[in-house]
Formats: sequence, C-alpha cells, structure tokens
Amino acid sequence: MNNKIDIELFPKQVQCFNYLNDKTTTEVLFGGGAGGSKTFTGCLWQIQRRLTYAGTRSVIGRSKLKNLKATTLNTFFEVAQDFCGLKPNEHFNYNAQESTITFFNDSIIYLKDLFLYPSDPDFTSLGGLEITDAFVDECAEVSQKAVNILNSRIRFKLDKYDLIPKTLMTCNPTKTWLYSEFYKPYKEDRMADHRKFIQSLVRDNTEISEHYIKQLEKLDKVSRQRLLLGDWEYNEDDALLFDYDSIHDMFTNKLEGSLKYITCDVARFGADKTIIILWNGLTAEKIVSLAKSSVTTTIEQINKMSIENGVQRSHIIVDEDGVGGGVKDGISGCKGFVNGSKALKNENFQNLKTQCFFKLAELVNQGKVAVKDKAHKQAIIEELEIIKRDKIDKDTQKLSIIPKDTIKSLLGRSPDYADALMMRMWYEVKGNYGVYAF
Repeated sequence: MNNKIDIELFPKQVQCFNYLNDKTTTEVLFGGGAGGSKTFTGCLWQIQRRLTYAGTRSVIGRSKLKNLKATTLNTFFEVAQDFCGLKPNEHFNYNAQESTITFFNDSIIYLKDLFLYPSDPDFTSLGGLEITDAFVDECAEVSQKAVNILNSRIRFKLDKYDLIPKTLMTCNPTKTWLYSEFYKPYKEDRMADHRKFIQSLVRDNTEISEHYIKQLEKLDKVSRQRLLLGDWEYNEDDALLFDYDSIHDMFTNKLEGSLKYITCDVARFGADKTIIILWNGLTAEKIVSLAKSSVTTTIEQINKMSIENGVQRSHIIVDEDGVGGGVKDGISGCKGFVNGSKALKNENFQNLKTQCFFKLAELVNQGKVAVKDKAHKQAIIEELEIIKRDKIDKDTQKLSIIPKDTIKSLLGRSPDYADALMMRMWYEVKGNYGVYAF
C-alpha cells in the first residue's frame, strides 16, 4: 500500500508534527483543553511512524491499560480506518491478549499500563523494551518516573533510519509535574531546547461540534477554566492544604540550620516503607527509605544517624502506632508520635496528625521548609499535593484531613514520606511556634 497519509491538519497539529519530525526536539507536550484533538494527533503520528519506518517499535501508554483500551485505542482504530484507509487483518492486526498492534511491514505498537504500582516502583515491566518512540496519552495521570524510564528505552533502529528519540505526551491543564516541567518554563520562556509545549484549545480544532463546546460551557468554574479555556493557572481545589509551587520550592529553598532532629514513620504493611529523615532545623538533609525492615534494623539506623550527626534523644520522634511502638521502646529518651491522639494546646483539630499536617502546610506555603535530599523528590511531591481537608463545608466540625485509606487509594501507596515530614511539626506545635489562621 501507499505509506503516504494525506490528512488536512489544523495549525496546532502542524506545529506538533513539525516538532515530532525535527532533529532537536525529543519531548513534546500537546496540552490544552478538552477537544483539542490531542489523542487523535498522537494516534495519527504513531500510524505515520509505523508505516514510514518498517520494522520499528513503539509504546502507546496510559496510566491504566483498561482505560487505554476503552478510550485511546478506539481513537486509534478510528484514525487508522476512517482517516488513513487501513484495514484490520490486512494492514494491521490487533492482539487483545498480548496488547499489541502489528503492521503488515513488521512494525509493532505495544499498549502499556504506566501506573506506579507499589509492587513495581521501578517499572521493571518496561525494562526489557527497546522502542523507536513513544506516545503517552493523558500524561497527567502518569508519574514523571514512568515517562523517564520509558524514554530510556527509546533506541531501537534510530541509527538505521537517522532518527532521534521522540516522545509525545498529551494532557489537559493540571498541577502535576507537567506544570512545573513544561508549562511554567514555556510561560517564562526558559524551555530547554529538547522540549516543546503546544497549547491546543477546543476552538483550535476546526472539526469540533458547537454542541460539544456548549457542554463544556456548562461545567463548574474550575473545570471550565481547565477544559474549555485551557487555563493552567486555574484556581485550585479549596480543600488542598499545600500550594503546588511551594511544594516544588522546598527543593530549592535555602534555610539557616539550627537544632537537629530525626523523624521516623515506621512501615506497618508489606508494601509500606519505613522513612527516616535527618533534619537541620526545618531542612530535611537526609532521607532514608527502608523496605520491609525489622524493628531491630530500624532502631540501628536511627541510632547510627543520631550518633553521626549529634542528634539529642529528645529530638528523635518515632511513630509509635502499631509496630512503631517497638522502635520507640528501643530508643531510650525519644518521643513517641500517636497519630490519633488529641491535638496539642486544645486547638481545633480532629487529632495530632491533622494538626501537624496543617502546620507543615503553613510553613511549606511560607517557604520555611526545605528538602536538601532530592533523591525522593517525586514521591514527596506526589504525596503532599494529594493531602486535602475533609468535610470542608462543615464549619462546626474540627479541622480534619481526608482519611489515609482515601489517600492510599488515590496515590496507589501509603504516604510514608509525607507522614515522616509531618511528624517534624510536633516540635513546632509543642513549642507554640507560629499562629494558626484556619
């Protein structure tokens, strides 16, 4: 068949394809409002690449394979058959069991689940891949780590066809890593040469129905800002405790050191991690993550850190719920943190944990907390940005945050780093440091 695809593209699509075909751009974010033809563009690009470069391989990925097959894959079939004239079982074959699309010229597309599962934090499922390019749909649902690992697998037949690595990502406006890594640098005119951002709005799509636009106009204010207007600076959820930019600023803030502390959130279940943090004032200088560690090992790690850094026993605080009680008992003179205990100073919080999270948010949003150890940056960002107030519409109740089970279901894991950071606030609250204004 003729590999040339003749489809009239609107300007934003042309811009996208120009970046995808140049010799400098390796990552393109096609991110605007709903209806901007982002998924259509990604599927069209994938078909074009597989037809043009015989025997090449790619990944079309999304957070959950189930959602990919229910949405993105349907768009792929529409583009392939209705716009490109490709016939199933003649020009390409879809294998649902293996989640692959194989073309008549031996090119292949792997459909991949890119969710960060606790059982596979390093995405070993992607480790054996060798691909030519990648398309990640609805990338806001995917972690930066997943995309980075996927990018590391792009090397197959690049030299044969004189190609460079290419990854196309699509999303609607969102306050995730895409905001800080793509939108903000684009807005501030400091985007790295190998990255490009394209804002494609619903009215950029010349084929969109006016009925679809009218439906977007009926959405709530925040959704309308995001999906209709493509506004990346939309007003965030009032329930969020932590300002998104302030979370990121933690990793560049420079603070004066003072007294040293150690906080430890002890793992309770198999997939949870024990997190130990060494603090210099309000700077988290060193973070240690222990998977499936014994009480004895945890005690040894804390004692070692304490001796090496001159941390007083009274400046060590350990989560003493559950198995943490054994750790607390094993370190003479340290403080015990009970999440559900009464808030200090009779303040209007549901419990001590809530009180300390509010205090942490207060200081983070004021630029008064820093994280020097950046090895766990992505996990910390993901956990803090998901912490919200609970029952925000009930003024008569004590201040609370959403339950841990809810956080775990949204996050896909326990918020162990956030809990270890939060515990440092016990010392600030205990000393009546600051004034609450909630």
